[in-house]
Amino acid sequence: MYQANTTAGFSIVTYTGTGSNGTIAHGLGAVARMVIIKNRDQTDNWAVGHTDIGFSNHLQLNVTDASTSASAVFNSTAPTSTVFSVGTNHKTNASSEDYIAYVFAEVEGYSKFGTFTGNDDADGPFVYTGFRPAFFILRDTANAGSWVIYDSVRDTI
Repeated sequence: MYQANTTAGFSIVTYTGTGSNGTIAHGLGAVARMVIIKNRDQTDNWAVGHTDIGFSNHLQLNVTDASTSASAVFNSTAPTSTVFSVGTNHKTNASSEDYIAYVFAEVEGYSKFGTFTGNDDADGPFVYTGFRPAFFILRDTANAGSWVIYDSVRDTI
């Protein structure tokens, strides 16, 4: 079951795991660029898939580990305009366990998902989004570290 806001490119999906590779409908009508999943029945870490790290890899929202290879999390399959894939990993698809997924697609002038390479400059690299973002989240995918969030209310530059 999902509740999708196609204008905002955001969908909240609930599903029950099967323990077998499968797909889950997200209702966005656009290719999902990022998927965040939490097993609601267990204390598993949050699984994060992103197009630019590939869906044979994943990050975890609540820990500082670098991106790791785990083909069973998202079944090594990128999302489409209608579904995202889950593998047999407990974080995303254990039999009879309940899950919640947050699914994001780009909306021109509203949201952008991508990667950039740091330059070790105090000002950092320029990241073009095509609009002035009100919210910016980043994470080093190659090294252990925390997620960092900037927003236009608390961080005005």
